[in-house]
Amino acid sequence: MDDLKILFLTLFAVALVNVPILHAQQTPAILDIQARAEVQNDWLAHRFETVIPKLMRRENIDMWVIIAREYNEDPVIKTMLPATWQSARRRTILVFYDNGQTVEQLAVARYDIGEFFKTAWNKDKQPNQWKRLAEIIEERDPQQIALNYSKTFALADGISKTQFNSFEKSLSSKYQDRIVSGENLAIGWLETRTGPEMQVYPQICQIAHDIIAEGFSEAVIQPGITTTANVEWWYRQRVRALNLTAWFHPSVSVQRGGDRQTGFLESFSKRPAKNIIQPGDLLHVDFGITYLGLNTDTQQHAYVLKAGESGAPDGLVQALETGNRLQDILTSNFKTGRSGNEILEVSRKQAISEGIEPSIYTHPIGFHGHAAGPTIGLWDQQGGVEGKGDYPLYPNTAYSIELNATVDVPEWNKEIRIMLEEDAFFNGDSLRYIDDRQTKLWLIPRRK
Repeated sequence: MDDLKILFLTLFAVALVNVPILHAQQTPAILDIQARAEVQNDWLAHRFETVIPKLMRRENIDMWVIIAREYNEDPVIKTMLPATWQSARRRTILVFYDNGQTVEQLAVARYDIGEFFKTAWNKDKQPNQWKRLAEIIEERDPQQIALNYSKTFALADGISKTQFNSFEKSLSSKYQDRIVSGENLAIGWLETRTGPEMQVYPQICQIAHDIIAEGFSEAVIQPGITTTANVEWWYRQRVRALNLTAWFHPSVSVQRGGDRQTGFLESFSKRPAKNIIQPGDLLHVDFGITYLGLNTDTQQHAYVLKAGESGAPDGLVQALETGNRLQDILTSNFKTGRSGNEILEVSRKQAISEGIEPSIYTHPIGFHGHAAGPTIGLWDQQGGVEGKGDYPLYPNTAYSIELNATVDVPEWNKEIRIMLEEDAFFNGDSLRYIDDRQTKLWLIPRRK
């Protein structure tokens, strides 16, 4: 592996700049498709060299078999294919075998899979793909054969019933008895963030933050005319114009003085179809992009100034401070080995003891928006989440710190919810925001 090439491409991705978006800082450039592919392939080679051996030895598994069919891909295999492969081909079988010294990477397929997996199947010698896979297993005599099936994690449950049955049938009873779940391998592979990825992830999050800032400005919003739906679609169009993708449709919602109190679910599922933004509104956005195979997930707030105002009401400013304090409480409780449910419980107790009304629903972020790893609460399961919440916290993983605090705003004579979400990285000792977090409300229009 050429480490200098990884470093060059990583620095290239970080260093180039684009047109600034209402900021003193400049927004990182967005690479063209070819440059992205080179970066992602180098990241992938690095992951195979560094992540796979550690995971297999951590889990004491010497063979991992991943089986997928074209257009019915295992979520894991999709993250292992070269950038020029957008799906599996026919039936694609990957085999990792740890011989104690190195980890072999084999493809029981009709093609090499980029430079990462050389085909180990010559159809002229062995016409049957399943029999060839069985031969490879018998030649290596693994003690445990991991397959991607899981009752708990969808991302680790990638093998279909048909493929499982065919695989099992191809083996002798000796090796059938050695089949085990590869759940922890799958989750470990997906959740682990590497050094080269984390050099660039801050710029990916910065791009997302800058798009949010532009949308929450007078460049997009004209009070009395612009609707929340207009802003949502502006975000979609802006993402497309930058040659990026949004992994979910953005949502923009309003809380305002004088309106009746609405529930958490109603704020999202029963919002008015045409909600015109007005002076005095507190706006909220939920927004995420995908770039270089990594995702962001962010929620922030903006205040629309009334005539004569130079800032938001004190009650709203203090409400955001309360939301930031809840973030601090949660992130201080990230400890290696703690389960998601343990982090949730201790964080809620601490917040309530400080007089904060918390709701915590934090999730991993990375190859997927709602990614692999421990679930730290769901908005409707504040007592813990069976299964996903029991998974432990590992180093070198990333999370969307998603939560809300219910806060009384005296100026409005009502409670509001400060709903925040910022992406963060846990290095094993502490958690840091990948590109900082919102600590001040965006003002529309901006005040110099």
